[in-house]
Amino acid sequence: MPADTHVVSGGGAAAHFRALESLYAAAPINRLFDSTLEIVDSGVARIRFAVDERHYHAGGAVHGTAYFKMLDDAAFYACNSLVTDRFLLTTAFNLLFTRPLKAGPVVAEGRWISGQRRVFVGEARLIDADGEEAARGTGTFMRSGIALAGLPGYSA
Repeated sequence: MPADTHVVSGGGAAAHFRALESLYAAAPINRLFDSTLEIVDSGVARIRFAVDERHYHAGGAVHGTAYFKMLDDAAFYACNSLVTDRFLLTTAFNLLFTRPLKAGPVVAEGRWISGQRRVFVGEARLIDADGEEAARGTGTFMRSGIALAGLPGYSA
């Protein structure tokens, strides 16, 4: 693995995962969503969401902005689990909506696909309360100049 990735293994990786989970919980945007992040392994993230009518569009189903947030976060944290020194930034994200979501639990499952230096590619999918896929997405994420250690909530 390239030296500039600052990826650690063993106990260091677990500490990084917990720090990312703490960072997610501390983000002001997450006050608007009932959600919990779990970094399952290097390159794998799972976020449990509870969506309700507050997230609906006029047609009575969850608005696309909520889909984007759930998918982007899952793919992002899957990729940032591989990087211990810098915060990644989303540079592009493609969505595929496959079914409308109603109120209830939703799980966003994210996985790192490729890249280990400057640009990372991740994918995510949304699973509804019936176990059906409601959407999927693919994103690209780039290293920023923002140090993880300096962010409120990131505590390794």
